[in-house]
Amino acid sequence: MEKQIKFFLEFLENDKKLSNNTLQSYKRDIIQFKDYLETNDINYLKMTSNQLNSYFDYLSSIGKKKSTISRNIASIKSFYQFLVRNKKIKKNPASGVQSPKVEKKAPSILTAKEVELLLEQPQNIDLKGIRDKAMLEFAYATGMRVTEIISLDIENVNIEESYVTCSTRGRKRTIPLGNLSLNALKEYIEKARPVLIKDESVKALFVNINGKRLTRQGFWKIVKYYKEQAHITKDITPHVLRHSFATHLLQNGADLKAIQTMLGHSDISSTQVYMQFQDENLKEIYNKSHPRA
Repeated sequence: MEKQIKFFLEFLENDKKLSNNTLQSYKRDIIQFKDYLETNDINYLKMTSNQLNSYFDYLSSIGKKKSTISRNIASIKSFYQFLVRNKKIKKNPASGVQSPKVEKKAPSILTAKEVELLLEQPQNIDLKGIRDKAMLEFAYATGMRVTEIISLDIENVNIEESYVTCSTRGRKRTIPLGNLSLNALKEYIEKARPVLIKDESVKALFVNINGKRLTRQGFWKIVKYYKEQAHITKDITPHVLRHSFATHLLQNGADLKAIQTMLGHSDISSTQVYMQFQDENLKEIYNKSHPRA
């Protein structure tokens, strides 16, 4: 089974072009499944739907969340589809397995005032402050995922035309940059980045104090630091800035399809989750404006 798992993960990485984070999730799910099979002396090539359901019941019994079990089901289905495609088995035993219904949580968002307070924190009096200001303004201005931001190279930004080009899983999208973000980014590129980088071959847009490409953990720590400086009680992650970007655009009249394009959602249903916040905004406008409200 280990050999087939290796081939499966290589297929996901090379053919499906999955991100490293997604790839690691698949790997964890399949390895955990393998360990369960070995413990219970079950042949993975002779699995039945009932045995798979027993495994998912086991995950539930040890306290796994519905969302985690649902992801496990998806991972195992994909693994067996791969085995069918490669003629290791004739039928996918997971094809009839139903995922538990997962209640979609409303994304955590910041108010416009909270965003303003957060973005005011970095002071452009030193290299780190200039970089942090540019980075936070950029994250809120583009709504890009943290993995996408740290993967950007300097050549992906067009300062003259005020946009950034993002490539994810073989798909490209162009996102405009507002004046505040553009000015902060320009100052970072001109004043801070050339001093921070120690090696001219480094192409990363955002770098750490050692001149290397910024990591997810580094980005997260920076956001957390300024959240504490701003005395904001809400839990703020880079993804909260993405949610806030989408929500504030929608509340200010942006088209849902345009927001979907900027966020890089392949399915508009992923973008529609922000509609609930638009409804709240409409109620507020109604209550303030309608003579009989």
